[in-house]
Amino acid sequence: MSAFMVVIVVAVVAGAGFLAWNQARTHRLRRQFGPEYDRAVDQHGNRREAERDLHAREQHHHDLAIRPLDPGSRTRYLDQWTHIQAEFVDSPEVSVDLADKLVIAVMGERGYPTENYEARVTELSVEHARTLGHYRSGHEISTSGEASTEDLRQAMVHYRTLVEDLLSAPWDERVPAPSPAGVPTPRDAGPN
Repeated sequence: MSAFMVVIVVAVVAGAGFLAWNQARTHRLRRQFGPEYDRAVDQHGNRREAERDLHAREQHHHDLAIRPLDPGSRTRYLDQWTHIQAEFVDSPEVSVDLADKLVIAVMGERGYPTENYEARVTELSVEHARTLGHYRSGHEISTSGEASTEDLRQAMVHYRTLVEDLLSAPWDERVPAPSPAGVPTPRDAGPN
């Protein structure tokens, strides 16, 4: 075999290896980030930049001291969530505001940065991408300033999904809460 043929074979093998590695990386990022992957592609305008951003999120997240909640904290937050849901009937706006604050408190105790909404979304995207859309929707409704009671009920449903995810309660251990004015409890809604 001539040297030229060896160079061509090496180039073809290297190209195939790079293509396989690139496809594996894309597949892994799509699986990990779910809908957030597509959102990043839309935001950046191309797959390469989106994947660079998602990889940077992974790197930053790896440097954080994220920890699970101890059982006492988990129980305390579940009790707070139950109280927030029960208060919805009398004070929907206040309940939605408290739901947002509860998310921030849980995130803080688990070791996530909580300084601003965008930072929270970015950090949550690494481990909670499947429920991140709920947080975005709940936050959008809660900050709109013109939400109807039905909109606020939807915000509570969205927040509940993220709260459950952050508390990392196995599905069969989740405690159903009273259903304020039609807000379905976890057992009513079924697994996400």
